[in-house]
Amino acid sequence: MKWLFWLLLAVNAGLFALGRGYLGSFHADAHEPERLAKQLNSDKISLLPAATATAAATAGASAVAAKPAPKPLEVFVCTEVGNFAPADARRFESALEALELGERQSRRNVPGQDISSYIVYIPPQANKEAADKKANELKQLGVSNFFIMSDSTTMRWAISLGVFKQETGAQTLLASLVKQGVHSARVGPRYSNGKLQAFQFRDLDRATRNRLEQIRAKFPEQEMRSCR
Repeated sequence: MKWLFWLLLAVNAGLFALGRGYLGSFHADAHEPERLAKQLNSDKISLLPAATATAAATAGASAVAAKPAPKPLEVFVCTEVGNFAPADARRFESALEALELGERQSRRNVPGQDISSYIVYIPPQANKEAADKKANELKQLGVSNFFIMSDSTTMRWAISLGVFKQETGAQTLLASLVKQGVHSARVGPRYSNGKLQAFQFRDLDRATRNRLEQIRAKFPEQEMRSCR
């Protein structure tokens, strides 16, 4: 039994020495003095209270949210300049080369302002079938001198009843047609084919439109406007 007594005594002595720190500490920082010494400004490190840390994070998020969103790019869908006589149109088009607009640039012919004749007509119908139906109605009323206008863009599916140099001749025919029961016919002027041209520009940003305005300013008689 003596050996058991001495064994217990040795264990107790060891625990006593460990508790007093005579055998060193098993904490990680006590066994890594070199790593602690290498830390930069370790004496200046401090822990923030939980409330302070939360407030700082909230302030940072608010600063990000408060940053203004970028403005959308301003785009002009369609801008038109004109109307140009042939010589001025060539000079204007030459000046436009610096803008390098490619397919975004086009031009169109502008109708002349001089009346060349007067037409007696029935306004455009919805489609070919409707125009044919209206033509059959004219035949039933005894009207045979007419034709359906299928090629014109503005008068497509209208029905021409006669063209006159003077308005009086057109008005005389209209009165005769009304007596026959044709009540949808009317008289309208026809204009001479114009030689003027207008230029159209699509999807221009503000900077490019300003450059276009500078070019147009060299032709003060010309107007810049939105496409009709």
